[in-house]
Amino acid sequence: MYAELPNQGRAIDDYHYTPEARRIFPRYNIVEAMLGQVERLDPDRLPNFADLSAALLRAANDAQSLVKPQGKAEAEVIRDERQMFAAAIRGWTSESDIDIEPLGYRRVLTAEESSDWRQRLQERWGLNVLAWHPMLATPVPAEVLVLQEAYMWDEQGAARVRQVLQDAGGRRVAELREYGADYLVDLDLFAPRYTGAEGVWSDNSLAWIAYASHEGTVAFGGLLATALTARWPDVRRWHWSGW
Repeated sequence: MYAELPNQGRAIDDYHYTPEARRIFPRYNIVEAMLGQVERLDPDRLPNFADLSAALLRAANDAQSLVKPQGKAEAEVIRDERQMFAAAIRGWTSESDIDIEPLGYRRVLTAEESSDWRQRLQERWGLNVLAWHPMLATPVPAEVLVLQEAYMWDEQGAARVRQVLQDAGGRRVAELREYGADYLVDLDLFAPRYTGAEGVWSDNSLAWIAYASHEGTVAFGGLLATALTARWPDVRRWHWSGW
């Protein structure tokens, strides 16, 4: 959106933002907040239609972004986004026959669930405050596969990782982030990538772990390290060369 504005939304001093640009980022901040509240609903245990509609309206009206509006203009665009979402929800509830395409499972973990996942991964894999190899002080063990993270932005690379887990009977994956919400997602939505926040992934078996760092690496342990190395010899092209 910024790319469509003159000078990409920058003011004449090329440092501050124009009023038009300042009306954009509050929108995606509040949309992100509303989405986060919606994703706290468990798709496997949704309430009846009336209660679900009420829960979505609460997200539209009550969700709060950590980034607070600065001034009247920003508050106005936030109110605008809330109203558009609420209007869409009311439109859905007024339709007698809604054709909705199912989405993959994606749910925000509770604080208790996040804490439990961290504790289990620390005990099983030596996770240290959500950091793992090669970001730990200890040498990287030979059985840990560390790749350049660019491999995971190649969809073929991410698909190979998912295929290993699918063949092993995997279904859902826990995604823990350096900051922001943690999630439980369908295997089809799993992609071990750095997104500005480091991430750790595993499943209930704890038979594998994946870790994407801010240093452009993604590391695999257990089942994933073994299977990726055995199945795809060309994966060596993406090996991390060290510091």
